[in-house]
Amino acid sequence: MSDTTTQRARRLRLPSFSVQVLLGLGLGILLGWVALQMGPTASGDPNWLTTTLDTIGASFVTLLKTIVPPLVFLAIVASIANLQQVTNAARLAWQTLLWFAITAGISVAIGIGLGLVFQPGNNSTLSPESGSEVGTTGSWLDFLNGLIPSNFLGLGASTQETDGSLTTAISFNVLQIVVVAIVVGIAALRSGTAAEPFLGFTRSALAVVQKILWWVIRLAPLGTLGLIGRAVATYGWDLLAPLGSFAVAIYVGLALVLFVVYPVILRTNGLGIRSFFRGAWPAIELAFVSRSSVGTLPVTQRVVERNLGVPRSYASFAVPLAATTKMDGCASIYPAISAIFVAQLFGIDLSITDYLLIAFVSVVGSAATAGLTGAVVMLTLTLSTLGLPLAGVGLLLAIDPILDMGRTAVNVAGQALVPTVVAKREGILDLERYASASAEDLFSDDDTSETSEVSETSEVVGSGRRESVSVS
Repeated sequence: MSDTTTQRARRLRLPSFSVQVLLGLGLGILLGWVALQMGPTASGDPNWLTTTLDTIGASFVTLLKTIVPPLVFLAIVASIANLQQVTNAARLAWQTLLWFAITAGISVAIGIGLGLVFQPGNNSTLSPESGSEVGTTGSWLDFLNGLIPSNFLGLGASTQETDGSLTTAISFNVLQIVVVAIVVGIAALRSGTAAEPFLGFTRSALAVVQKILWWVIRLAPLGTLGLIGRAVATYGWDLLAPLGSFAVAIYVGLALVLFVVYPVILRTNGLGIRSFFRGAWPAIELAFVSRSSVGTLPVTQRVVERNLGVPRSYASFAVPLAATTKMDGCASIYPAISAIFVAQLFGIDLSITDYLLIAFVSVVGSAATAGLTGAVVMLTLTLSTLGLPLAGVGLLLAIDPILDMGRTAVNVAGQALVPTVVAKREGILDLERYASASAEDLFSDDDTSETSEVSETSEVVGSGRRESVSVS
């Protein structure tokens, strides 16, 4: 009895996961400010504290990104196998893409409106001569290049020379991994009983990968400390002055989408606003400090399944797809306001047709640049489509890391929102789990049991009839 009481007391003394992340955020800001005050070394290099914070944050993001390829591949293959009894799988995919477009359209409309209201280009102290061309640009052909796998797992390697030595970096394309996984999953279904051993191995491997993932996620408070600390130490906030109106317009737009548009969509579909943000907050928070939708992908998928109650058979397809093509922050709000900024700065008048082109590129362009990363790629695609000078992009790079935190948070919130809304509309959302969502559900003790196939009968209304659907 005394041992049990002691164990309970120890648990009570430990702060919750959310509190741990907030503590890491606060301590990171403090250490980042200290590092900023210390300044660089005599040789101009970052001081030891900045280097330490950078190493901690970068290591955490690297761990998350390392787990992404096997997680996405195994989860999609397993989900396709579990969808063999679901007759409305095509409808789920169509509804997902439709809601991607709806939310992107609303976001770009807000971006255009704020660009016209704030007039960021006319209110900037920068001059067009300060701009410089960028090396990386977006192209409509990037969609095909990113869609067709270059090898079995969509992996790539690049060699760089640093201080006289060659280093090889391995990279991956999430969209290509999704394509390969879908093909393998469909092939496994068509193979029938011969593929059962393979599917059994896939489910077992997925259980192992997910267990490793939960261990990595537990390091989020430490990773948050390093990431936010490094951002404060490296960038500070002084860079906002010349582009103050532009930065305010971006963050007002992000706030409107996150705290007005998304809640309206949730309420319209009969979902609780507080429950969504309580359940999705771990992913949104990590996205803000990591500035990486792909790095946050494992956490996003976890909160969508575990906290928001979306069936794994659907979430395993929707969330990885959203992580590459669903970017309300980077691909809608930011390019719209930035295009207006560049046009105003260079004295170019935009017509109604130009604004319609901005909307079109923002809604469709994220898919065209899915094979690449970064908001700069999407921005160059928008500017080149409108015929605006790409030199304007160089003017915005100075404060891009500060803006990228908010953009990525909105991206990830949207990536969690759409699967939740679609699942609710199709009648497969676990409403009880959704209503009781909390950050602590990420670390429940029944992770292992969840990886086994559990049959749940849900009534789905599709094509004018009710269907019994088996999901896991």
